[in-house]
Amino acid sequence: MVTSAPPIVEVAELHVRYGRCAALKGITLDVRRNEILGIIGPAQSGKTTLLKTINRTIDDVPGAVVTGTVKVEGKDVRQVEDVFALRRKIGMVAPLPVGLPLSIFDNVAFAPRMAGVRNRRELAERVERCLRQAALWDEVKDRLDSLGTKLSGGQQQRLTIARALSHDPEILCLDEFSIAIDPVTTMRIEDVLKELRTRITIILVTNLIQQARRLAGRTAFLLNGELVELGRTEVIFSDNPANRKTYEYVNGIFG
Repeated sequence: MVTSAPPIVEVAELHVRYGRCAALKGITLDVRRNEILGIIGPAQSGKTTLLKTINRTIDDVPGAVVTGTVKVEGKDVRQVEDVFALRRKIGMVAPLPVGLPLSIFDNVAFAPRMAGVRNRRELAERVERCLRQAALWDEVKDRLDSLGTKLSGGQQQRLTIARALSHDPEILCLDEFSIAIDPVTTMRIEDVLKELRTRITIILVTNLIQQARRLAGRTAFLLNGELVELGRTEVIFSDNPANRKTYEYVNGIFG
């Protein structure tokens, strides 16, 4: 589904360097509200770096130099004083599930508590809602006091998604979420994302190009830190994308 909504994220002439290595070279693109934007490309294309500039976790990378502009809801993220408020607005799910050494309940309740939510009933309602949104509630509702780290890999990844949703983000960034989980669980999470896109904006970095084809309304193709093409997903995966390199990548000729 392609939305005609105005952009919630605007990236303009974005350059990122790690020392002498240029990770992004003049990227310009937008992400529209309530769309799934797929981002594809080979390793070392700058996909993860792009996500890090949006929620400013790039700040934590030693030696990273950023120029250009990234705006979220019209505000330059590099001028935001409360970076933690920015990160609450932009949920992030890493390639490998990173469970906190806490119970399942406390994994999901952690962020709301840090934001000042103390009412037990409100916390319980939020935990249930987020676990349901992550398609995990029915599997764990009778063992919420169990350690989250004892769940299977696929369950832990869905717990990570629930945790990312727990602070009601407006944008959800997924960085190759399916890299370490089985195909059945991957499809379950994809169904979750299709449901979530009616409420939030999703930026999907994926090493599975067919995943972008299934989920994304638009897809961006990055190569060696440059944006080769951004367009409707059906065009990107057609026999006639705007750039020959796009055709070669999505058809497995290289990458």
